[in-house]
Amino acid sequence: MEQDTDLGGPIGSFPLTQLPLVQATASPDPVQRHQALAALIEYYWKPVYKYLRVKWRTSNEEAKDLTQEFFARTLEKSFFEKFDPARARFRTYLRIAVDGFANNERKAAGRQKRGGNLQGRSFDFAQAEEELLAGADHPDADLDRFFHREWVRSLFGLAVEELRGRCRESNKDLSFLLFQRYDLERPSSDVAFTYEELAQEFQLPITQVTNHLAYARREFRRIVLEKLRATSASDEEFRAEARQLLGGAAS
Repeated sequence: MEQDTDLGGPIGSFPLTQLPLVQATASPDPVQRHQALAALIEYYWKPVYKYLRVKWRTSNEEAKDLTQEFFARTLEKSFFEKFDPARARFRTYLRIAVDGFANNERKAAGRQKRGGNLQGRSFDFAQAEEELLAGADHPDADLDRFFHREWVRSLFGLAVEELRGRCRESNKDLSFLLFQRYDLERPSSDVAFTYEELAQEFQLPITQVTNHLAYARREFRRIVLEKLRATSASDEEFRAEARQLLGGAAS
């Protein structure tokens, strides 16, 4: 996947089973603090970019600059320390902050070139733009829902890539391929795509197809829950998000 701007960074090294990311941004350990900030950027830069394009009707280039500058400022200031989980979910706090930032930028005269200091990170703005253009109508009347939808898309996308890596490391590439084919690429039609068709396509017994899919789905759910827990500011928020996205118990 080509990347058209050199920003953003990997989050795989962050210890997701420890502090939630928002809390970890205030850690006295500079390494943990840096990893937490990088991870939060990775989760949220796409929703922010798309939100700027839709609500503020910015051009592609302006949205890129604003996105970079916004996150650069969150790193420079005590942005995360001001967040109160008792008042709102973190993504709501972030979206409102984006609105305030964009409004101030619109009012400012003689703007300097934006972009901020986010060296060593890479945002694939080209992919984000493709996703935005390929999406359905943009509900201007419910931009909070739009921001949430794009955050979920970003989180699930990161989870899919992590599942791909875990399957590769454990020699379960076939499990991922079947998951990708059946759950991610299933054709949209009135005729259901069956396990029998999948078994025929991959020349496998149906029982193996079932086992591979069960493993991949279980791991995908585990990864999504890990990422939800990491990005939730409280246990209550985590459980609410998990019920909304996955249903059932969040364990």
